[in-house]
Amino acid sequence: MRRALLAAGVAGAIGGALASGLAVAQRTPESLLPPGFDDPEPTATPTPALPTAAPVSPRPARPATAPPAPGDATLQGPITLPPVSELTDEELRNLPSLEELEQLTTDELDDLFGLKPEYDIPPAARRTLAQVGVIAPVEGGFSIRSLAKQPPALVRAALAGTQTPLVSRWGHILMRRAVASRLQAPEGMDPVAFAALRAGALNRLGEYAVARAIIQDVDTANWTDALAQEALTAFVAEADPVGLCPYVRFQGTPDVDGDKGVQWTMISAICNAYAGEGALAGSQLDAALNNEIAPAIDILLARRFAGAAGRGQRAVSIEWEGVEELNPWRFALANAVGEPVPEPLLADTPSYYARAGADAPMVPLAQRADYAARAGEEGIFSSQALIDLYSEIYSDSAIGGVVGDRARSLRLAYLASEPSDRIDAMQDLWGDTQSGDTHWAQVLTAYASARIPASPDHRDQAGQLIASMLSAGLDRDAASWQPVVSQGSLGWALLALANPDGGAASREGLDAFFDADRSAQARKSRFLIAGLAGLGRLRAPDRADFEDELSLGLERQTRWARMIGRAAEVENPALVALLAGLGMQGEDWSQMTPLHLYRITAALNDVGLEAYARMIAAEAVARA
Repeated sequence: MRRALLAAGVAGAIGGALASGLAVAQRTPESLLPPGFDDPEPTATPTPALPTAAPVSPRPARPATAPPAPGDATLQGPITLPPVSELTDEELRNLPSLEELEQLTTDELDDLFGLKPEYDIPPAARRTLAQVGVIAPVEGGFSIRSLAKQPPALVRAALAGTQTPLVSRWGHILMRRAVASRLQAPEGMDPVAFAALRAGALNRLGEYAVARAIIQDVDTANWTDALAQEALTAFVAEADPVGLCPYVRFQGTPDVDGDKGVQWTMISAICNAYAGEGALAGSQLDAALNNEIAPAIDILLARRFAGAAGRGQRAVSIEWEGVEELNPWRFALANAVGEPVPEPLLADTPSYYARAGADAPMVPLAQRADYAARAGEEGIFSSQALIDLYSEIYSDSAIGGVVGDRARSLRLAYLASEPSDRIDAMQDLWGDTQSGDTHWAQVLTAYASARIPASPDHRDQAGQLIASMLSAGLDRDAASWQPVVSQGSLGWALLALANPDGGAASREGLDAFFDADRSAQARKSRFLIAGLAGLGRLRAPDRADFEDELSLGLERQTRWARMIGRAAEVENPALVALLAGLGMQGEDWSQMTPLHLYRITAALNDVGLEAYARMIAAEAVARA
């Protein structure tokens, strides 16, 4: 309504007042036409005849320029606005006053005048929705049409059903690869809805940076409310609310209630600050504080963040007194503006903060090391990323305590002159129980383990060394220990699963491993049999005997088992990966069943993802 009113009557109703103001401001009258448009028409000047050496053929006549199209205002001249008399009484009453116009932001004026573009990207630079993702097939992604012919309901169920992180580090890595691949949406599913489902799954896995990349592969003009909500989660986790500004500035904010609605309101003010509207941003955040739309700490952190735009923002003092809990908004903005979060709020925080803070460069290194333990354990961080982090920690002599000791132990694990000394340094890391599951420490030492020569002198440590190597996929290095490991030992079991050239496991080794297994409910033995069966490395009589003795029930059918089996039958590795991730959700390996492990390894093996099957099965035995 307001845009129509302005187009119809602003020029007539307040044009005189604006014109008089402009006349006062200008020292001399200025033309509003582009340069050259108000120059007088050039007059023809006689040109003296020049001698010609030879006759010149006449140039073909140039076609006459086509007349301007009927509606082309640029060619036809200024648009004539309807007179004020054509406006209704109600429209006249609703015309904005000069004072109201002065209070409008640049974006609001553009919207009022109809000048705001619906698309903020030139046509040639707009992204296609035919395929969305960040890993092309040549970069290791799955085939672009992997899911194009699959039932949309099945794909939706697999992505939406992945609600928690996975128990398996290698399962997480496979799931991330599948979800981040450059893919076409299933036929019948909106590609933006497909992108939102994938971003949501990545957010729930703690892969906020990858989720942000998927979202950024869709132009903001195409965002839906569902995609915008996943964007809010990802960008806040990455301490990057300004990354949402292209959407906020051109599309507005989604109409949502609760905490997310409040966050969108504060982000809108932050975006105004970074667009040069500092005074407006300040007044919006002051109003939010006065109206108590959110706890004061949230608004004050937003005010501090907006002040970083450096346009007349006043200093903001952050007071944590009375704040009893941390939330993603507080954690992200406090880190972004360099405001230390009180230690009591960081104690016993959910794992979300470890996943969000592990790759945050503004977080102190010692604090990031604690976060990186979980990120490495879950598969968010690679072995190389952990090594790089501890290299930085080692180079900072001011970092001491447990974190500093870890960095020095890692250095010894690489550089000690004797292999036994290097193993001792690694065992110091593996024995650190302050971070719970120490699988992250095996990930950290994977490449150091691969530098230990396979020798009978280190047979007792072979199992842990092999588990460490396999955590980073160093299966060939691990296989060099095959002649060294004792039959029935942990190292033997891991190589029976992970050796790329492995055959059927021996019955003697299986019996010895089962007799020595002290894990709860013989879980290691149960996973070993399930993994070998899925990889086809178990003789039929041995499988029947152990399946009966351990009550495995590997052939039991469930709806999920039928779906992943069918996906393997049609040779669709991307769909198998999604369904495998769906079946590996949980807090720890006690929630994984031998049936699920068998179905996952068998399906992965059948569709050419045998390396992932081997690594997942070996990880199950090592961590059970």
